[in-house]
Amino acid sequence: MQSHFIGGAQRTVRDLPIQHREVVRNGGERPLDMNGSYAVGQMYAMEYRLAHPRSPLPVLLWHGGGMTGAQWESTPDGRQGWLWRLLEAGHDVVVCDAVERGRAGWAMFPEIYAEAPVFRSAEEAWTLFRIGHGAPSGDGVGEPFVGQRFPHENFGALVRQMVPRWLGHEAMAMAAYDALLEQFGPCVVLGHSQGGGFAAHAAIRKPHLVRAVVGVEPTGMPVVQEGQQGQQGQEGADAFAPASAIPHLAVWGDHFAHSPQWQKYRAQTDVYWQLLRRLGGRAEVLDLPAAGITGNSHFCMLDTNGDEVLGRVLAWLERLGR
Repeated sequence: MQSHFIGGAQRTVRDLPIQHREVVRNGGERPLDMNGSYAVGQMYAMEYRLAHPRSPLPVLLWHGGGMTGAQWESTPDGRQGWLWRLLEAGHDVVVCDAVERGRAGWAMFPEIYAEAPVFRSAEEAWTLFRIGHGAPSGDGVGEPFVGQRFPHENFGALVRQMVPRWLGHEAMAMAAYDALLEQFGPCVVLGHSQGGGFAAHAAIRKPHLVRAVVGVEPTGMPVVQEGQQGQQGQEGADAFAPASAIPHLAVWGDHFAHSPQWQKYRAQTDVYWQLLRRLGGRAEVLDLPAAGITGNSHFCMLDTNGDEVLGRVLAWLERLGR
C-alpha cells in the first residue's frame, strides 16, 4: 500500500493583507502571511498492490461528484466495499480522491479558485440518488422506495462523507486523471457518476493507457455534436475512433421512473454508446432490473446487493480477458 499526490501546478498569491491571529491554541497572536506559492490541481491516490495479482491490469476507482474515494472502501452499514472485493478477485487497485476532494485538498477562493464551492444537502441526496420519495422528516430522510437496496437506515453515514465541490473544474480534474493514467496505466477504469464521465473522456484522451471503461451510472459524457452521427460528420466522429477500440460497459440501477434528471443523464450516455457502436466499438449496457437485479439506487456499490452487481462487472472483465 502506498499513497501518492499526482499532477497539479504551482500558483502564486500576492497582495493579501497580513493578519495577526492565534494559530495555535493559547499560543498568542502571530503574523499570518498567506502570500506565496501553492500547489493546485493535484489529486490523491492510494495504491494497493497484491503479491500475486491474477490480472496484469490495475483497476482505477474514480468516485462521483461531491464524493471521495471513501465510497469504494466501505458501505454506510459497515460492510467491505468494492475495493476489497476487487483485491479478493485478484486485481491491483488504485483508489482516488480527485482534484479539490478529500485528501487532494483545495485552494483558496477567489484568489485561486474563481468561485466558492457548492454543497449537496441531505434532502437533495435522498431524491437525486434515487433512494426514496421526498417529504423529508427534518434529517433529509423521506420514504424509501419499495424494495430499495440502499441501506437507508444508515443514510446519515452517506451524508457525512459528502464533501464540497467546485463547478467548472473539469479540465483541471481531467489533467490530474491524465497524470494518474500515465503513472498507473495500462489499466481498467471503473468510474461512478461524474467519475464515469471522466473515465469515458480518458478513453479518448489516453486510449493507449485504458484497456476497459466501466461507467456505473455515468454522467458528463463526451458530447456528440450534430453532424457527427451521419455520413457528413464522419470526420468529426473520427475523433472518437480511438475510444471505440476500448470496451465500454454502462451499469444502471433502478427507480428511473421517479427521476427525470436521471432519465436525461442516461439518454446522454445512450447517445455516446450508440456512436461507439457505429464506429465498430463494443459498448455494452448492464441494466440491472432487466437482468433480474432490482431495487438498486444510484450507489449500487453501497447497496446491500452490491457484491452481486460487482460480480456481473467482474464476469464482463473476465470475458474480455482483463
